Amino acid sequence: MTAESLIGKQAPLFTMDVVMPDTSFTKISLRSIMKKDKWTVLFFYPMDFTTICPTEITSISDDIKEFEELDAEVIGVSTDTIYSHKTWRNIPREEDGLGEIKYPLAADTNHNVSKDYGVFDAEEGIAHRGLFIISPEGEVMYAVVHHHHVGRDVDEILRVLLALQTGRPCPANWKPGQNTLEEHTSS
Repeated sequence: MTAESLIGKQAPLFTMDVVMPDTSFTKISLRSIMKKDKWTVLFFYPMDFTTICPTEITSISDDIKEFEELDAEVIGVSTDTIYSHKTWRNIPREEDGLGEIKYPLAADTNHNVSKDYGVFDAEEGIAHRGLFIISPEGEVMYAVVHHHHVGRDVDEILRVLLALQTGRPCPANWKPGQNTLEEHTSS
């Protein structure tokens, strides 16, 4: 299965070990997020202690309030262990660590979730840089996979989340506050 083939389908359920914002260990499941009637922003990154991944992880953390205002929970996932995640989090940003992160980082050490979402690179043993937006009902509404050398744009993730939440067709380059296509054609 590829990431793109999940669009419009029920998201594969998962339960993963995570490091929480307070650095405690626990488990998180898609089912628990859905029970709270929240959107899920699930993003995969290749591995801890790299160069591009921390730029994404910290940028999303810096904008976490915007995700929360949109009733979305964010989960970052790699195939590293929760112990690796915690160690990386305990290193300050100015020393090439993550520092404080305001959402859970999940460990997909058995690669099952990466495989279920079609982002597992078996040759490298890591996840591709994949992003999924899942509705509160559990439907995969958005999926994109980037090359390892290209980081994601947090503003674009938020724009797409907002567009999906309108429930209406949004044209290319649509921005929050602009008319959707249905609104535009009726005016």
